[in-house]
Amino acid sequence: MTEKHTKDTLNKNGQDPNEKGMDRRKFIKNTGLVMGGVIGGSLFGGLLTNQFQSEPASKETVVEDDGKNARIFFNRKEDFDVLSAAVERIYPEDDNGPGAVWLGVPYFIDRQLAGEFGNNGKEYMQGPFKDINNSERYQSRLNRGDMMLEGLRTMNQVSLKKNNESFDKIEGEKQDEILAAFEEGKVKMKGASTESFFQLLRQMTIEGAYADPLYGGNRDMMGWKMREFPGPRPAYINEIESEEFVKHDPISLKDYQP
Repeated sequence: MTEKHTKDTLNKNGQDPNEKGMDRRKFIKNTGLVMGGVIGGSLFGGLLTNQFQSEPASKETVVEDDGKNARIFFNRKEDFDVLSAAVERIYPEDDNGPGAVWLGVPYFIDRQLAGEFGNNGKEYMQGPFKDINNSERYQSRLNRGDMMLEGLRTMNQVSLKKNNESFDKIEGEKQDEILAAFEEGKVKMKGASTESFFQLLRQMTIEGAYADPLYGGNRDMMGWKMREFPGPRPAYINEIESEEFVKHDPISLKDYQP
């Protein structure tokens, strides 16, 4: 585990510098997330806006290879490395538990982009096109996979230009500056706004942390364990009349497989 992250200055919400950018339990409580499947990013809105942590991403974090992790969408390792560094800044390791990299979020995103979600297989993507100034939802001629690749590569180009190092090699505060610039639309990229790219990146990061492990993220159900979520149970008939709080260990959809 890395050391506790702290901020050097007050953030835009006026938080105390000795407090974490966003306490995970407070985040869960405030959002009222619905767990058990792939979560819609619109639930989160701006809740993670400018809530990055100030210490470097956990580059030392190592996830044991159990033979199940393999990239099927990202052909270039450098793109996957930039993705891993970015999601760890959005969902960092802290005192409550592991961050996005340990939870397998990069592999969750890889799997999702390799399927119909990534290529917008069931969505109308033909013209005519009209410019719509709405950064809170998907607006682009690019499918999600192409948008993700273009955004990650643009992030890396910005990092190389400003810091002479790739995004995954620079310090956490510098990574945050680039992420914030994308979130605020201060950078231009081909085919889409950087705001739309950031919304997609943030949405998929949270989905990967809390979706059922069947989809490739939420490793060992740790995302659920941090929230004490019991998983997708079919019924609570045996506990419904209990006057005491009943705590269950989480179960995955995998546990229902014959």
